[in-house]
Amino acid sequence: PTLWPYLFLFSPATVHKSVISVQPPWTTVFHGERVNLTCNGFHFYAQEKLQGYRWFSGKARPRETPGNTLEVRDSGQYRCQAPGSLPSNPVHLIFSSASLILQAPYSVFEGDELVLRCQKRGREKLAVVKYTWNRKIISGTDESFDLLIPKASLNNSGCYQCIGFLENAYVLRTSQTNIQIQELFSRPKLEVTDSQPIEGKPVNLSCGTRLPLERPDTRLHFVFLRDDGVMISNWSGSPDLQITAIWREDSGSYSCGAETLTGGIHKRSLPLQIDVQRIPVSGVLLETQPQEDEVIEGETLVLVCSVAKGTGNTTFSWHREDTRESLGQKSQRSQRAELEIPVIGESHARSYYCTADNGYGLIQSEAVNVTVRSIPGIKRGLVAGGTTGGSLSILLAVALLFYCWYQRKPGLCSLLPFANLHNLPLPQKPHSLQPWKLPHYHSPPHHPSANRWAHLLSSKGSFLNRCLV
Repeated sequence: PTLWPYLFLFSPATVHKSVISVQPPWTTVFHGERVNLTCNGFHFYAQEKLQGYRWFSGKARPRETPGNTLEVRDSGQYRCQAPGSLPSNPVHLIFSSASLILQAPYSVFEGDELVLRCQKRGREKLAVVKYTWNRKIISGTDESFDLLIPKASLNNSGCYQCIGFLENAYVLRTSQTNIQIQELFSRPKLEVTDSQPIEGKPVNLSCGTRLPLERPDTRLHFVFLRDDGVMISNWSGSPDLQITAIWREDSGSYSCGAETLTGGIHKRSLPLQIDVQRIPVSGVLLETQPQEDEVIEGETLVLVCSVAKGTGNTTFSWHREDTRESLGQKSQRSQRAELEIPVIGESHARSYYCTADNGYGLIQSEAVNVTVRSIPGIKRGLVAGGTTGGSLSILLAVALLFYCWYQRKPGLCSLLPFANLHNLPLPQKPHSLQPWKLPHYHSPPHHPSANRWAHLLSSKGSFLNRCLV
């Protein structure tokens, strides 16, 4: 079940070839030895139903076997066909009568251990063995006659030859053998649902690669990158990545990488340019909440600025029409924004407009007139409250004056506005709680406020009498 995320070519609609393997793994052996071939298939292709396995060799008629193995002793090209699959690629086997042969495996993939073996027929032993690659000597040792490349890469492909030195200084050479290192998986190809997406829309990325039929169990994991190798995802077993919302600043060169879990084979796709398209703002509209023709004084007024079209980060701004004074500004990835005026008053009764800009130029809305309706009852209450507060202040002043006289504290009385009145006798402390009348005082001409305070004292006398009683 872990194979299917990687084997994109494995689908019922795809026709698959049979796969042939060789044991021992060498394509060149000495004459008289035997090689076993094994045929494996993928049962997706059922155009022709086969009862057994077919074997093809040169111009000879196909042979059919009930099992999937075949023992061979002759040189030639061999192919097989498993039930439900197409014929395999050919395997070229050589049964050599030479004194010295170079044995190489039938198939080698990236990351595999590559072993080349130099073999001599007969009793006489080799003293020294050397190997050449593309006619250059790459090793020479008298300890081991095998050439070992622990982790093969595509760069190790080429022509190899073995040179053997006998103890009598006689030199043997094998023929040139071409070895092709196969890709463990193809170079990834990055695909995108839309290379010019509209800003704010989702985008799906897919990192496609192929595994060979000989290695269907190879496990890969994937990563997605942008620009100079900046990772936009973690390594994952999934070859797909969804960007839920892409923005203009996300434009750039994208690529993906695939890597084996073991072996360290890493490949990166060619870059793919993604240009995110931004829609300029249009249809700027200013609305008020509440939406009535008049706003009641003391309520909250909300100015709503919106655009019919436009993507990306948009800057909204609110203004008074008469002075063009800015009331506020907001930048956000939205097609609407609100400005709140907590307590509306008569001074807010005027026309307003808003603007929107997402980088393609400022667009202004039509002006909206705001009418504020005042409530008379609220003002009368304020006036009445002011009058009552003034009367209460006068009464408190009279009470304080009486307290000063009653307690004989002229220092405190000197703080009153009329404390400098001359020759004002202090009243006697009453012996009982009886109604007490304030005497009638005359302010001297040189003190203008005396007449006013004397009048107030006289008019409030009855009230103070009631308070004392």
